[in-house]
Parts: sequence; C-alpha cells; structure tokens
Amino acid sequence: MCQVNTDPMSSITGFLKVVVPPDILDYPTSTDMVVREGSNVTLRCAATGTPEPTVTWRREAGGMIRQEMSSIEGPELEITRVTRVHMGPYLCIASNGVPPTVSKRIVLIVHFKPMVRIENQLMGAYEGQTLTLECDSEAFPPPITYWIRSWNETITNDENYKVDTFAKKKYEVTMRLIIKSVRALDFDSFRCVATNSLGQTDGKIKIYKLDDQPTTRKSGVRRDSKKKTDRNYEKKAAGMKDDPLLKGGDSGDELIEFQSATASSALHRHLFTNLGITAVILAVGLST
Repeated sequence: MCQVNTDPMSSITGFLKVVVPPDILDYPTSTDMVVREGSNVTLRCAATGTPEPTVTWRREAGGMIRQEMSSIEGPELEITRVTRVHMGPYLCIASNGVPPTVSKRIVLIVHFKPMVRIENQLMGAYEGQTLTLECDSEAFPPPITYWIRSWNETITNDENYKVDTFAKKKYEVTMRLIIKSVRALDFDSFRCVATNSLGQTDGKIKIYKLDDQPTTRKSGVRRDSKKKTDRNYEKKAAGMKDDPLLKGGDSGDELIEFQSATASSALHRHLFTNLGITAVILAVGLST
C-alpha cells in the first residue's frame, strides 16, 4: 500500500502475484518399475509450482498409451493387465504456463516367461545338403537359448554345426542352427530351448529324408533333340512324297506313255473315219 500524509490522507493499494515454474518432486514420484505380465501398475508424478501445474503422460518413443490415446492428463497413470507391449520409457510432463516445462523419465519393465514360435516344424533335406533351422523367442529377462537333439544332447559349434542368436527387438530373439552337411543321423528331431528366471519353453523341428537328389544331366535336352530329328526326318519323307520333281521317275514315264497311247488311238480313229467316207463315195460312184 502506498500512503500520502495529507488532510485527508490519500492511499492506493496494489497486489503482487508471484509465479513459480513447475518442478517434479522426487518423492512421491515413481521411479523405474518392474512388474510381472498380467498385473496392474500405477505410475505417479508429483509436481509443484504456481499456478498449479498440469501433468501429461506420453510414451518416449511415441505410440499409444491406451487404445487410441497417445497422451493422458493427471498425476497418475494406471495400466491394467500389463503386457509386454507396455514395456518401455514413459514421460511425465509438468507445465503451468511459466517456463520452463519440466519432465521426468520413468521406465516400465515387464517380466514374462519365454515363448517360442516356429514357422517350419517339418523340413525335408537331402544328405550332404546345407540346412538352416530357425526359432523365434520372446522373453524378459533375456533368455538363455540353446539347441538339443532328441536324446537331450546339447549342440555346440563344431565342424558340422553352427549356432547363432540374433536380437530382433528388446524382448525378441531369433535362434538359428545351421547344419553344414546333413548326415544320416540328422534325420531326427531338433529342439530349440529358451529359459529365464520365470520359466522354460522349447520348440521342435523334425527333419525327414527326401529321395535321392536328381542328377544335373540334361537328359531332357537329348530327348528333345531326338524328337526334333525324328520330326525333321518325317518332314523330309513327306516332302519326298509330295515333291513333283521327285516323281519324274517311273510315274513320269507312265504319264508320257499314257499320253502317247491316247494320241495314237485318236489318230487311228481319225484315219479309219476318213477311209470309211472314201469307200462310201467310191461305191456310190460305181453304182451310178
């Protein structure tokens, strides 16, 4: 209040509003959390400031927190029946219009026992062929993986087998077994095993023997060539029958003889006719 000592006294009153940027308290704000798959979880974010800040939850990598909801407002984030897709970092963001806006990162870790998925459970092969077997496993904590035979012998890297594991996602791996040269004893079942602190799961792939591998000799080409030769021979034979130049042997002679005989017969008929007419004229003349 500002006052002036006059008669009468004069004064004026002013109001001062102090704003405070937001801040996130370490307590009772949640820290990184580990939960079992299928359980319920609540993440908390305690923020202070003047005016009172608004808290917004988002996933650090983007995506949906709930169905068709990429962000949720409120000091608490509740997730029921947690699954592995909920695993990852979350951000609680506090803002009240007074810069700067602050945030805190909370990582949700979901534990679940291994599961195994196999695309080809039955595979055929020839002896001596190189063959690759694959299994996909999901588990967290990350599993220990290995391959075993039907009689529970663990397969290790050697001159005929190669075992590899590749990480695909934060909780998914691919197990691969390469058989460099299939032998008779490999026509059997192989099992891929994944195990962690929550359990163990395996999958089975059976290899069966195919018939002998076909030879690389192109016998079909020879057969086609032979067929082509036979067809060419038939075409040539047909051409010899139809070619009029090739008929100039006996058939041509017979045709010429026939034409000569026909011409001779016509000449004889013509002569006989003329002789008959002459004889008739002579007989008439004598009778007169």
